[in-house]
Amino acid sequence: MPLSENALNILKRRYLQRDEDNKLIESPEEMFQRVAKTVASSDKLYNNNTDLQRTETEFFEMMYNLEFLPNSPTLMNAGRPLGQLSACFVIPIADSMEGIFEALKSSALIHKSGGGTGFSFSNLRPKGSSVKSTGGIASGPVSFMKLFNLSTEIIKQGGKRRGANMGILKINHPDILEFITCKFNNKELENFNISVGLTEDFFRAVDADLDYDLISPHSNLVVKRLSATKVFNLIAETAWKSGDPGIVFIDRINEENPTPELSKIESTNPCGEQPLLPFESCNLGSINLSLMTKENNSTHGIDYDKLKNIIYEAVHFLDNVIDINKYPLPEIHEITLKTRKIGLGVMGFADMLCKLGIPYNSDEAVTIAEKVMDYIHTQSKMASAELAKNRGSFPAFDKSIYKQKGIEYRNATTTTIAPTGTLSIIAGTSSGIEPLYALSYIRKAAEQEFIEVNPLFKAWVTEAGFHSNSFIQKISNAGSIQDIGEIPEEIRRIFVTAYDIGPEWHVKIQAAFQKYTDNAVSKTVNLRNEATIDQVKEVLKLAYKHKLKGITIYRDESKDEQVLNIGEHLYKNHSTLIESLPNNSLCIDCEHDKM
Repeated sequence: MPLSENALNILKRRYLQRDEDNKLIESPEEMFQRVAKTVASSDKLYNNNTDLQRTETEFFEMMYNLEFLPNSPTLMNAGRPLGQLSACFVIPIADSMEGIFEALKSSALIHKSGGGTGFSFSNLRPKGSSVKSTGGIASGPVSFMKLFNLSTEIIKQGGKRRGANMGILKINHPDILEFITCKFNNKELENFNISVGLTEDFFRAVDADLDYDLISPHSNLVVKRLSATKVFNLIAETAWKSGDPGIVFIDRINEENPTPELSKIESTNPCGEQPLLPFESCNLGSINLSLMTKENNSTHGIDYDKLKNIIYEAVHFLDNVIDINKYPLPEIHEITLKTRKIGLGVMGFADMLCKLGIPYNSDEAVTIAEKVMDYIHTQSKMASAELAKNRGSFPAFDKSIYKQKGIEYRNATTTTIAPTGTLSIIAGTSSGIEPLYALSYIRKAAEQEFIEVNPLFKAWVTEAGFHSNSFIQKISNAGSIQDIGEIPEEIRRIFVTAYDIGPEWHVKIQAAFQKYTDNAVSKTVNLRNEATIDQVKEVLKLAYKHKLKGITIYRDESKDEQVLNIGEHLYKNHSTLIESLPNNSLCIDCEHDKM
């Protein structure tokens, strides 16, 4: 298989089966065979005469060739006793001690099974409110977030993944100021991403520099008014300082809720790309766009025929997952089968642009993003409609926005753009729709650190005759090639990195994908360490202007520890390893300090 050393190490640590003595008993090829066989078996629920072997082969080949990969729980658990295959869940929290601890129990079971959880804390009464049943005083949403965070810290997901959470609080909750600043200290709530649920009314108040109402959720009474501008500035300042909070445009999300008659959407999964109803789950998968190109007369173009085949197979695959999944709670099973949401997305977008010779920070890249995602969205809908002819539409179809359109779909949603962190390492490609983070960098994953060199750039370096240890060191130390004069300008133009790109291009690319995505888009706007708070404000306003459903900003080194590192940190801590760098990438086993 075309797997890098880093991919093999992650697969061994997290995904491949082991026996009772912790000895590996499965190869990557056997893992994909296990997943393909299990997921294909769902076909027999609809047709006893179906050719299961053919479906299994199709599923296997697109995973084995790294053209499509499902979310991590599917790779880990399909065909194994746990059998929980979903990555994304949203659990409601009722405003009572019983409701809070029931949600805590539900999240613990989900984390144990390998999933991540999202919560809205907006229904909890604010700090200082009276509790009639006990005569006591409420401690507020942030205090209970700390309880959920502690539970997550204790429970390791199936022995493979640490739990992750999303905490959302609406902008008009009386405890919003405490919420915005609750991660100002990087050591607080380490297992939570937090996002403020911004409303259209709030942004209008910001534009007009007006005050807005804070409303207590249990009494529905206005308890205070705040300056919208000052609160907006505080959000920007804390995001600049610590990377949190992110922003979720909650009104916009509900405007595009496909089943509004079932419930409002109050939260998303941990990375923000999957808005879900209470107790709903979703199965995600990503197409490797870097492999959806073809060469013609020494130039690359997009292979739409190949892409179409993978889209149809991927939709079939993800719909099958819904039926064979072992859900951690009966409520999750019930609502998930009502809506049958799937989330087909992409990875390798930046690598695809490099193959096409298109800079990420260009209008041409925005056009490619729109064109490709429009095609994926349209074809995924057609694939879902085709499945509906044989299997029936999703049961909540009559309560959906589609009932007046005359076309029945198997799935309430079909498209989502996930971050694809470890999946992109396995596939050997760039993450999600992110730009290249750097041409050489350290990535932390599976309790290890990996030095990665972009394989496309390394291929060019080798072909051009530049490859040497000292040259790799130079690039590793800089993190970028924009100031390395011996590299041709055209190559520097194409191989741009996250910090070479102005923040407006991050937003434009995200908006291009969001335009043709049912759910939402996981994307980080990377800012240099010297970026200002005013620049953060401009990004937030651009996100609103471009009709995004959410936005995450990260200023380099704004956290004490970060997943990706470049520049002096890379060279200072790993120079001896870089000097001996033989391949595209090198794994550092931090625990034993040896390669």
